[in-house]
Amino acid sequence: MKVIAINGVTHSGKTTLCQTIIGGLRKRGYTVGSVKEIHFEQFRIDPMPNSNTLKHREAGAQRVTARGVHETDILYQEMLPIDEILQHYDHDFVILEGVSDCNVPRILTALSEKEVEEAMDDRAVLVSGVLANTAGETVCGLPVINALEEPDRLVNFVIDYAFEPMPHFDPKCCTACGHSCRELTGLICQGKAKREDCVLSKQKVELLLNGKPVPMVPFVQNVMKNTVMAVAKELDGVSGGGEIEVRFRV
Repeated sequence: MKVIAINGVTHSGKTTLCQTIIGGLRKRGYTVGSVKEIHFEQFRIDPMPNSNTLKHREAGAQRVTARGVHETDILYQEMLPIDEILQHYDHDFVILEGVSDCNVPRILTALSEKEVEEAMDDRAVLVSGVLANTAGETVCGLPVINALEEPDRLVNFVIDYAFEPMPHFDPKCCTACGHSCRELTGLICQGKAKREDCVLSKQKVELLLNGKPVPMVPFVQNVMKNTVMAVAKELDGVSGGGEIEVRFRV
């Protein structure tokens, strides 16, 4: 699953950009999901004071599901980390609008060059949005693409630059590649490293939860491997080498 983020101030063209990317990817046969960050603090997807789902929440339900004819909405009683949200997706691409705390490439939308300067970091790979209507070929060293005039070029760019999100491990837990997860993300966006440079891309010990792999830093992998091997060596018929598979349900 490849992910890219669209970041910018209000009315800078984020949603139009997302629509262009999503529509273009779908026309090419890709499956696409999206996440829209809501910055309005009073936002509730269920604002009705007498709704049944609100009554469930007020009664103490920790998670409420509204199942309708045309959609199913699951209401969490907290703001989930973006990594946890993305676990619900298995699409070819996921477009993040307004999300800035994910270790993926960022397309910046803006009304002025100053706004680009203020939003810049090493994950920024492109400038678009309203500013692209009047800007030249580059802004702050980043290429510029007008989503309305060059939609195909924009979609090609997303296909080339989006990648599987990097994890968010504390540098104290893992810098096996020589960098923190955040630093390696920036290097990948700048073309100075590759996504597979993350040691977790080729884990020697894998843990799957409901069929989905759970990232583990090398230290945790070694603990799990050594623990299982210590038990396995005491069993009859187990010799060195080969592959050991352990399954259990929680």
